[in-house]
Amino acid sequence: MPIRLLSEQLASQIAAGEVVERPASVVKELVENALDAGATTINIDISAGGRKKIQIADNGSGIFAEEVETAFLRHATSKIETAAELEAIHTLGFRGEALAAISAVSQVTLVTRARDAQAGIRLMLDGGNVKSRETVGAPQGTVISIEQLFYNVPARLKFLKTVGTEKRLIDEFVTKYALAYPHVRFRLTHDGRISFQTTGSGEVRDVLVAVYGADIAREMLEIGEYERGDVQVAGFVAPPSLHRANRNQIVLFVNGRWVKDKNITYAIIQAYHTLLPVGRYPIAIVFVRMPLEQVDVNVHPTKTEVRFRHSGHIFSAVQRAVRETIVADSPIRHFRAGQFESLTRPQGWQGHQEQAFGRSSDLSWDQLSDPSSWSGQGQLDLSSPIIDLEPGLGAQAEDFSPEYIETEGDRLPMMRVIGQVGSSYIIGEGPDGMYLIDQHAAHERIQFEKFMDAFERQEIPSQRLVAGTAVHLPPDQATRLTDQMAVLEKLGFEIEPFGPNAFMIRAVPAVVARQDPTRVINDIIADLEVGNAPLQEKIEEKIIRRVCKTASVKAGQTLSKQEMDALVQQLERCRNPHTCPHGRPTLIYLSVAQLEREFGRA
Repeated sequence: MPIRLLSEQLASQIAAGEVVERPASVVKELVENALDAGATTINIDISAGGRKKIQIADNGSGIFAEEVETAFLRHATSKIETAAELEAIHTLGFRGEALAAISAVSQVTLVTRARDAQAGIRLMLDGGNVKSRETVGAPQGTVISIEQLFYNVPARLKFLKTVGTEKRLIDEFVTKYALAYPHVRFRLTHDGRISFQTTGSGEVRDVLVAVYGADIAREMLEIGEYERGDVQVAGFVAPPSLHRANRNQIVLFVNGRWVKDKNITYAIIQAYHTLLPVGRYPIAIVFVRMPLEQVDVNVHPTKTEVRFRHSGHIFSAVQRAVRETIVADSPIRHFRAGQFESLTRPQGWQGHQEQAFGRSSDLSWDQLSDPSSWSGQGQLDLSSPIIDLEPGLGAQAEDFSPEYIETEGDRLPMMRVIGQVGSSYIIGEGPDGMYLIDQHAAHERIQFEKFMDAFERQEIPSQRLVAGTAVHLPPDQATRLTDQMAVLEKLGFEIEPFGPNAFMIRAVPAVVARQDPTRVINDIIADLEVGNAPLQEKIEEKIIRRVCKTASVKAGQTLSKQEMDALVQQLERCRNPHTCPHGRPTLIYLSVAQLEREFGRA
């Protein structure tokens, strides 16, 4: 095949793939253009998740009439002129690719009027080709409508996710930029319905209310203007008592640009070292300011990846700023009488057992001594058994008889419980050796199999709350919860809309009746956010795993002899007693022969 030059149109469509990956990419580029134009009001209207229409209206500086067509040419920009300027980029956009890329794969209508211009211009393009231009009356600013995105690139169109997924990605972007630009009034609508809006008051905490709700916004701690050399760190971070199951709520901005940086994210997580339960992450919105020449933003066309000249310096500044903020606000903790039993730390127990079980305890001894670490896990009622002595979930004892065991090799032998070590592991004696049982993993397995069987019988008992619990979610998470409402209802939840991005929890599965409903819902959403969207039946199993994890006893909880006996007996009846639903081992076995070798008797 001979070598030939691609047509300008085909080259533009190919290049568009680097900049315009999905509807959220279009929103990102156009909102950044509006911010660069000095807009103080930005309205984003979306139809069908952005497939059908995306319209961005702003009151920025507008585009001069003689430059309107030029704006849609590749590599046309008003933000840089020389290569030297690449070393100190002060605007969000600068590559001159966005409008050309967007227009190449959609139908575009632009209405704009520059400051001091007598009239505006309406320009219409189809696949990058100008179709019409006319003078019109218009307010100062720009309104750009993108319709039928990817209509001429079917290969790209068929790889778009569901409307709900595309909608969530747009919500995520808009809410993040609203936090970084609190003086700008944002309004986001989906199919004519307002999903998110801010006042433009200039106060970040007002935006926090719009994104997370008043309760969380009230708890967030302000970093203030922390300076370390030529680096400034500001923003808001959550106290240690407020945490999530993944790191998605850690938001980073560098010189006003939303970025994804593993090192800075890790610096924030490290700032909470020993203050959070294992596997939990903070909510944090961190703004970093530094000399423009110290950061390279010209790494990728999407401009979300950056490189720092002195990354170690940035890491240290962010870590110290966050750590000082949360430590300075830490209140003196007090025990309530009878809430905890003795928590004197055993010497030397922690570490070897955790490595053997392939996990670390959910709560360290330092955290166990701090009641705030138990936020959302419910009150520890030591006057009643932690382990349900009945099989539970509406089943009879015979329902959990040996048919659970698929092969003889899977069945556990009967064991005699000897005691508990480290308030985390049960010691059991079997016919030919000793078993160490991870109480949390074992209880997860028990709860999971009971819940799955009840789900298959469609007999999951639900517990109505005495008073409904309201939960406010960021717009992207609210969409995710709405998408899974039918699944949650089948699993024993009763949730109803309670205003924009707010919900009222009326009932929960009986197995988590003692838990904080808000914590349960937040953790379910966090699990659904991780990885690719699974099939529907897998979503149900994923939610059940999370519910069972939340409902299970935790490492560090002291169990009575009766409770340990009940847990071991129920584990013996499980189909797969050797691992928890997440694949971690529930127990390790030391044979008498192994013990004899260890003691030099062999």
